[in-house]
Amino acid sequence: MTTVTLTRTSVKRRALTVLLWTLQLASAALFLFSGTLKLSGAPMMVQMFGAVGLGQWFRYFTGGLEVISAVLLCVPSLALFGALAMAVTMVGAILTHLFIVGGSPAVPIALLAATTTIAWLRSRD
Repeated sequence: MTTVTLTRTSVKRRALTVLLWTLQLASAALFLFSGTLKLSGAPMMVQMFGAVGLGQWFRYFTGGLEVISAVLLCVPSLALFGALAMAVTMVGAILTHLFIVGGSPAVPIALLAATTTIAWLRSRD
């Protein structure tokens, strides 16, 4: 009986680890892509941040934060900090989509769900 319980616990733990790493790597890839677009001055990003009205420095700040957080998400001991930084950023992105630039906030909402899940699971470790 104990062996069966240990085996089930091990399988659950392994599945949770796979889920966590999948979320971390997928989120990191999306944040790295998005941050690179912002930092490289993609016309779409320049236009969007122009509409926000805080200046282009905010585009560089957000892009840098996304790239740094993407790297942090790939380091297990630092993933909690990267996830928390991106969760706060995604709240801002959702509000920006809803009230300033328009468009669907679906991607920021999905990323908020992913980053809060990562933060919650990493805080338990």
